[in-house]
This record gives sequence, structure tokens and C-alpha cells, in this order.
Amino acid sequence: MAHASDPLEPIPSSTPVAAIENQNRVVGKLFAVLLAGEFAAFHRLIEESAMAPDVPGKIAIARLAASEVGHFDRLAERVETMTGLTAAEAVERYRSIFDQYHRATTPKTWYEALVKAYVGDGLAADFYVELSDMLPPDSRSVMAEVMAETANSAFARDQVRAAVEADPSIKSALVLWGRRLLGEAITHAQWVLAAEEEVTDLLFSGASSLSGVARFLDAVAAKHATRMADLGLD
Repeated sequence: MAHASDPLEPIPSSTPVAAIENQNRVVGKLFAVLLAGEFAAFHRLIEESAMAPDVPGKIAIARLAASEVGHFDRLAERVETMTGLTAAEAVERYRSIFDQYHRATTPKTWYEALVKAYVGDGLAADFYVELSDMLPPDSRSVMAEVMAETANSAFARDQVRAAVEADPSIKSALVLWGRRLLGEAITHAQWVLAAEEEVTDLLFSGASSLSGVARFLDAVAAKHATRMADLGLD
């Protein structure tokens, strides 16, 4: 089981215990947000897998969903240790924002579902890359484990690329869909940060919150553009 104390750097002996406990509590709150995101992602993947036209597609989405369950369990352990919240309590606290995101990005076609699966997996990986240095070492390793891009998402990439090459007429609609996914993700991330000022302060300390958040979102948008090109949607 992970330790409750995850210092950002070696903590001087004079550091008040209360300050250490507060830092852990705030990191735990961030993990609670991510836990709710994993919960929502799992259920949406299962629902959207119904669009798969064949068994290989259903299996690929099932594997993506299974990886979300593993991430959920890892985060749940940390959330309980650091905040005292159960997994259910953490999900109930933050699920509304993720439910709103998924309602706003419900795919209408199988290829929209694949783009969403690939982009969503990538955005999680980008989140880790951009924020990992701002977290305590032990918490950084947990973030790396649960937010890393999964190999299963390569199926979505390959399927979309092949479909666009076979029928270029579908490309423009999928490009617009990818932009919408990014826009909604940024909007809902801003809602989370606005609601949880302590988390914002932890992640973007050393710069003004507004400028730090803006740089973070710009970096995520740039990586998104690269990922869309990987899908053949540049």
C-alpha cells in the first residue's frame, strides 16, 4: 500500500506536520477527481462499444474499458489513504462534471466513438506529462501508471486511419469532431480547476494561476494536434 506522505521534495525537519498533511490532502483531492473521471470513462466506453460493427471492435473497446478499471482500483486505494473518502464518495463528489462532458460528446457513429476513445486516452496521457513534475514522487508514479496512454488505443488509431484512407469524404466531419472533443475537455477541465482552488494552487504554484493554467492548456492543445495527425485527421 502506498505511503500517506509524498513530499514534493525532501522536507526539512522544521516543516510543520500540518503543512505536510495539507499537501497530502490536496493531492488526494486531485486523485479523487481523476477517480471520478476513470469511473465515467469506463461506463461510457461500455455504452459506446455497442456501436462496434464486429467482434474485434467490441474486444478492443472492452480491453480499453478493462484498463480503466485497473486505473480506478489503483486510484481508489490512494484516495482512501490520503483523504479518507471511499471510492463511491469520491465519484459522487465529482461525477457530474464528467457526466456533462460525456453528454456533450456522445458519438453518433462508430468512427466518432473511435476518435473519442483515442483522443480521450491521449488527453489523459498529456495531462500526466504536463503535470507530473509538480507532484510528489510517490504520487507522480501513481499518476504515471493511471494516466499513461494505453497500447489498446492503437486499435482506434489504426481503424480511423484506414477508414479515412478508404473514404476521404468522412475526414472533414471527424476533424470537426476532434476539435469539439478538445474544446469540451478544456472547458470541463477549467470547471474542475475553478471549483478546486487548492488543487490549482498545488499544480501551478510558482506562476500565477491564470498564466500557469493557460500554458498547460496550450501545451495540451498542441499535443492534441499531433495526435489528430496520427489519426490522419490533420
